[in-house]
Amino acid sequence: MDYKIKVITAIAVLGLLAMGCSQKEQPSSGGTNEGIAAGDRWLAVVDAQRYDESWEQACAFFKGVVPKEQWVSQVAGVRGPLGSVLSREVASAKYTKKLPGAPDGEYVVIQYQTKFQNKATAIETVTPMRDPDGVYRVSGYYIR
Repeated sequence: MDYKIKVITAIAVLGLLAMGCSQKEQPSSGGTNEGIAAGDRWLAVVDAQRYDESWEQACAFFKGVVPKEQWVSQVAGVRGPLGSVLSREVASAKYTKKLPGAPDGEYVVIQYQTKFQNKATAIETVTPMRDPDGVYRVSGYYIR
């Protein structure tokens, strides 16, 4: 199985942005810490294979673009074969107000260095965005 399969979500070109965020950055500005906390909480739900709940916890933009059934099917097809998470750490986190193909807003692009049971090295990119109520919720997810 090709583990470079992309989980296309609300931000279709997230992979291009992720390539530009490869240097380690300290979480320090613009809500970066809030975004990382939101990403960590959301990934715990995905790790527990509660994919329908992960959709429910995503931001309004995400839910407006990706139907729940489509999300559950895609994420189960990509994450299931990888097995359980053995380790994960933040490799980089970048605050931005603009992303290609997404509305202007407040985003944190987080790259995690992750080791899965069936894949020794993976980069997970999680992109929380600040919803209108001020809370960061995930708007994009990508594995390579």
